Amino acid sequence: MIPSPVFPEVPALVVGHVGHTREVPLRHAFRHRSYQWLIDVDDLPRLPFWLRPLAGFRAEDHLDGGSSGRGVRGDLGVFLAGRGVDLAPTDRVLMLANARVLGHVFDPLTVFWVQSDDGVLRAVVFEVHNTYGGRHAYLLDIDRSGHASTDKAFYVSPFNDMAGTYDIRLQVDPGHVSVTVGLDRDDARVLTATTRGTAEPATCRALLRVSLTHLLMPHRVSALIRFHGIRLWLRRLPIVPRPTPSKEVTS
Repeated sequence: MIPSPVFPEVPALVVGHVGHTREVPLRHAFRHRSYQWLIDVDDLPRLPFWLRPLAGFRAEDHLDGGSSGRGVRGDLGVFLAGRGVDLAPTDRVLMLANARVLGHVFDPLTVFWVQSDDGVLRAVVFEVHNTYGGRHAYLLDIDRSGHASTDKAFYVSPFNDMAGTYDIRLQVDPGHVSVTVGLDRDDARVLTATTRGTAEPATCRALLRVSLTHLLMPHRVSALIRFHGIRLWLRRLPIVPRPTPSKEVTS
């Protein structure tokens, strides 16, 4: 059994940067300001009506899109049960994700932590989204240092096939959250993506400030992904054909 990290008080805004470095076959790197939400899926942020357009959370945006009829938690329970993990009624589920802003969301990576009521980390799930509307979840085998590896099984970038292994590191404490994902292939690092930030209570004042300094965050994420993709295409990085898309993650 692995002790659960000491999480920030939730709901929290994790405000910082996202970075991406491609190493082969050509080098391309960027770093942009970003923020995410860290929330308890059973206790969603309670916002006044005039702030709700700035932060919306819907089951349809994750896992099996709410098909269980019991929201994100229900879908996560189905996913875990299919992999031999029972989600107990007393387990706490924390989610690191982007929220909907003015009805739009794009969330390249969502992280779920399942924490027992006696302080044990029972499961960690990574959910990867691509710009084609697909998503895929991975159940990770996390060690005590927050490290895990898993074979790539989902088409994300048009410049990468599904070969390779993800090298993943999670760092969580009451003030910070950091997620690093490296893609390794043939004993070489292909790319590294990192998101890290400082956690602060998600007060109305904090949400207003962050919404102004990170204007239309999910819209910017969608636009920037396409912008950097066009730059890579102009540099003649080969495009890998996309297989038949799928949103199925629970079977």
